Amino acid sequence: MHFLDQAKIFLRSGHGGPGAVSFRREKFLEYGGPDGGDGGKGGDIVFEAVPGLNTLIDFRYTQHFRAPRGKGGAGSNRTGAGGDDLIIKVPVGTQILSEDKEEVLADFTEPGVRTVFLRGGDGGRGNASYKSSTNRAPRQHGTGWPGQEMWVWLRLKLLADAGLVGLPNAGKSTFINAVTNAKAKVGDYPFTTVRPQLGVVRHQGREFVLADIPGLIEGAADGAGIGDRFLGHIERCKVLLHLVDATADKPVDNYRIVRGELEAYGAGLEDKPEVIALNKVDAVEPAEAKKLATKLKRASKAEVLLLSGAGGDGIETVLDRLTALIAPPEPAGTPDMAEDAPWSPV
Repeated sequence: MHFLDQAKIFLRSGHGGPGAVSFRREKFLEYGGPDGGDGGKGGDIVFEAVPGLNTLIDFRYTQHFRAPRGKGGAGSNRTGAGGDDLIIKVPVGTQILSEDKEEVLADFTEPGVRTVFLRGGDGGRGNASYKSSTNRAPRQHGTGWPGQEMWVWLRLKLLADAGLVGLPNAGKSTFINAVTNAKAKVGDYPFTTVRPQLGVVRHQGREFVLADIPGLIEGAADGAGIGDRFLGHIERCKVLLHLVDATADKPVDNYRIVRGELEAYGAGLEDKPEVIALNKVDAVEPAEAKKLATKLKRASKAEVLLLSGAGGDGIETVLDRLTALIAPPEPAGTPDMAEDAPWSPV
């Protein structure tokens, strides 16, 4: 399945049905009077967040969504049937943006949430509703209110507990393959990852979702390498795992580049808890790895972990740190207040 995280679609709710013009005609009834019923309400446009979806690819092939209109009213004061609501299913984490992408109109962060996005038009009035003491036989009726329509953008922001960041070829794909069942492409060239990847990490009896985004380059926050779209997928992560390539020419400068892009992008990325790991330490001498870690620690003012995604060294330590930041363990020996409290019928 192809990954698509943005799509532009057209929405239109249903028009209301027209009211009826009808007069009661029955044998032995001299003054029948008007009995035209109202028209039915048009269908609503409803969005529903469903689990199990992680792409907007379906909206590449279907861009127009129109809810059915309401049925017309009929004689004997019969109201027309309302149009069925059109339910559009989207992945959890989808945002609905205005056509100019300046305003977030809806945000679906929990599965099962339904939102009436565009309301269908009300049905028109039948001639029976126009009857008055001075207008005993009205022939006017309402044609029904029009539905609402608009173009919107759908944007998917993956929901993950931890996000992988780093320059291209920092070893992010190798790491996510080592700790999850993901099958991310790995190669000895930049940008082997061209779309975000999700994987589930199982560690110490706990589970959390890890997201790998394509490598960031300088200017990513301004759209270079479509990095601004990639950075959006880690906005909701609780913690970031920043991988720095130990075999690069200037690892410390590479760290500063990525941190600069996180700060330039904003959206709270620069304030998220960060675990820094010097990756590919199996490809350099141990003394050199320690020297690089010391320089990186001085620049980041944070602890730097040594890691080899390919060799497996340091993976447990990194996962321990991520697990502790995502879901801190409950203090051991904490008394259960419910058990110690005296019984009460109230």
